[in-house]
Amino acid sequence: MKIEEARALSSVVLALGTEQFGASMDALLREKVSFDMSCGYLFQYNQGAILVHNGYGQSVTERTLNAYLRGGYLLDPFYVACVNGHPAGLWRMTDLAPDSFFSSGFSISKDIHPCVSSEHGTAIEEVGFIIPIRPQVAIVYSVMRYLRNGPFTASQMQALTALGPVITALFEKHCQLSYSGSLKEEQPGDVMLEDAFVEILQGRLTGTQRYIAKLLLQGHSNASIATLLNISDGTVKVHKHNIYQRLEISTNAELFRLFIDYLAKPT
Repeated sequence: MKIEEARALSSVVLALGTEQFGASMDALLREKVSFDMSCGYLFQYNQGAILVHNGYGQSVTERTLNAYLRGGYLLDPFYVACVNGHPAGLWRMTDLAPDSFFSSGFSISKDIHPCVSSEHGTAIEEVGFIIPIRPQVAIVYSVMRYLRNGPFTASQMQALTALGPVITALFEKHCQLSYSGSLKEEQPGDVMLEDAFVEILQGRLTGTQRYIAKLLLQGHSNASIATLLNISDGTVKVHKHNIYQRLEISTNAELFRLFIDYLAKPT
C-alpha cells in the first residue's frame, strides 16, 4: 500500500459515524480511479431511501434529489437488486438494469433521476458496490463518470473490486454507528408491492395489475415480464390493456407521468 493510500484509509476510519465519511471514502477511491460524482443510499424494502452520502456536487438539483428520495428510487436497478437479494460486490448499472430500462421514463427523466442528459439516454456510467446489511436491506455506494470522459475500464473495475472487502467493512461499521436506529424489520414474504406503488396507482388495479405496472415502470419489456411471471407475452399484453383502461391512459409514457405527478405532490 502506498503512503497516500494509507493516509486516505486512515482518514476514512477516523470519519466513521460522521458526516465526513462519504467524502473520505471518495478520496480513498480516487487513489485508484477518477470519477465525477458519487452517492450512497441505504435501501430497505417498503421503506424510504436514506441518503448516506451526497457526492453529486452541483450536478443534481435539490428538487430532483427530493423526488428520487420520495419514490424515484423504486425504479432504480440498484434498489431493485438490493431488496431482491442480489449478490454483493461491484456492479455496473448496465448489468442490473432490465431490458428496456435505458429507454424507460426513469432513465431519461430529469425529474427523478439524478444523472441524465437532456437527450435520450443517460449521460453517465454508474458502477456501485452492493453492501447487504440484512435481508432486503443494503447500502449502495456508487461512483459515476460522464460518458464524455469514457467508461470505467476493465482494469479500473478490477482495482475497485480489490477494494471491495475494505469498502464493505467500512460501510457496515458506518451503518452500525449512524443508522442502526433507522433499520426496519424484514417485510413478510408475501408482500410483493411497496406501499408507494399502491398509493400511486390509487387502488384502481388488481394486485397482479399493480405488480405488472411496477415492472413496466422499472423498465421491463413484455417479454421480460412474461419470463418473470411465467406467463405468455399475449397474457402480458392483455394485462397492459386492462391497466391502461383502468387508469384511463394509453401508453407507458402516461403511466410514468402518473408516477411523476405523485412524486410532485406536496408531502
